[in-house]
Amino acid sequence: MATVVPYQSGQDAIELAQRGEGSLAASVFTADESIATQLVLGLAPYHGRIVVVDRNCAKESTGHGTPLAPLVHGGPGRAGGGEEMGGIRGVLHYMQRTAVQGSPQTLTAIGGRFVRGSRVQDPGRHPFRIPFNQLHIGDTLNSAEREVTVEDIEKFAALSGDNFYAHMDEKEAARNPLFGGRVAHGYFLISAAAGLFVDAAYGPVLGNYGLDQLRFVKPVKPTDRIKVRLTCAEKSLRADKGWGEVAWDTEITNQNNETVASYTVLTMVSIHAVPDSPGV
Repeated sequence: MATVVPYQSGQDAIELAQRGEGSLAASVFTADESIATQLVLGLAPYHGRIVVVDRNCAKESTGHGTPLAPLVHGGPGRAGGGEEMGGIRGVLHYMQRTAVQGSPQTLTAIGGRFVRGSRVQDPGRHPFRIPFNQLHIGDTLNSAEREVTVEDIEKFAALSGDNFYAHMDEKEAARNPLFGGRVAHGYFLISAAAGLFVDAAYGPVLGNYGLDQLRFVKPVKPTDRIKVRLTCAEKSLRADKGWGEVAWDTEITNQNNETVASYTVLTMVSIHAVPDSPGV
């Protein structure tokens, strides 16, 4: 048996659901990102998990209420995750949380943070030329390619002092089951990637203050070619300082479009447009 209750608007649907005063799971079926966002934010305080199904994920949807052991749920049930009560975790246990499932594009729209697999767009100019207030989540730069050479590896080793055998000795590197031969330094790849995506001229980007979630996924060998995708993933305004923090989802791939490194670049970006230097 199923009960069908009509509603007149998104807000009306939220108010009807709230009358139940809480449930483990809710499902939202829509292809409209604005409606999904409204409903998720309205239903989240009363549900441990919300499943958002659109045309992009309908075929793979696990369905309403399907338990997923790795998830940490919020709401009335607080199910899953093997939560412990020690330290800050014990405080977070009492905070309102809701797990949201959906397609990457839906999650990006709801959370305001880029999720890999969602839409990206070419802003028509280098993203580093765009001030904070004009930068959009999903603005993306796809770089040119660069071939990695033995000379690159040896120069980086000489400059950094990192002479690990996997970079410098073909015979010894061949014994390593992870590499099967000589490979480039991971930190050389990060440096080379910066050379591919950085815009050199004075502009809105004021500085780089770190990397998050860096992972070296696949070895890069001499003659491999690398390129970079740089996507505006998250923005956090610091109005009192005249700039905002921008997190860039960054992915280095090889000539076979395989991911070789993945990380987030953190920058400080001026809120307003920066005038060109004299003579430029």
